[in-house]
Amino acid sequence: MLTKQVDLRKSQINLHDLLTLVQEGNEVVLTEGANPLARVIPITPSNAPRMAGLHPGVIQTSEDFDEPLPEEFWVGTP
Repeated sequence: MLTKQVDLRKSQINLHDLLTLVQEGNEVVLTEGANPLARVIPITPSNAPRMAGLHPGVIQTSEDFDEPLPEEFWVGTP
């Protein structure tokens, strides 16, 4: 992945051009003079299928999960 620096003080790059650079696989570092402000990188989707049950015990559901909520919840009474 190539890294390109864009100085916001000197460049007249617009958002569309910036995103085109990223879609081409470039990492773009936005700077203000010599100070880096942000890094924009392409999103790489994961091809691995999601699998349930990889972390047993991490998520817990309370016994009353599917019980109706109290009336105070709906009307906003403290």
